[in-house]
Amino acid sequence: QVQLVESGGGLVQTGGSLRLSCAASGRAFVTSTMGWFRQAPGKEREFVAFITWTGNSIDYTDSVKGRFTISRDNARNTASLQMRSLKPEDTAVYYCALSTRGYGERYPSQYDYWGQGTQVTVSS
Repeated sequence: QVQLVESGGGLVQTGGSLRLSCAASGRAFVTSTMGWFRQAPGKEREFVAFITWTGNSIDYTDSVKGRFTISRDNARNTASLQMRSLKPEDTAVYYCALSTRGYGERYPSQYDYWGQGTQVTVSS
């Protein structure tokens, strides 16, 4: 019983920044893992980052470590992905997802709810 809506995508030049937001409905948000995934045309959906409900466990895929920061505000039912030093290879549709397992998940099959996606395009 969770609905997720992403926002904040757009076009940015190499080296620029974007902040993606995910608004969630439903009480399950508090005890969930929130994850971000991305998918480029012709490629598999790729794990980007997750954060558990307490914020005590956070992980990123190697290609974004040091550039992206995931956070959540449980009081406002939101999660964010701050992206810095963007590269053309970051271009993809970015999806917010929620896992009710809540222990830290890295695979799409472990997530129960998905947003519609928001396009991020990084130009050279």
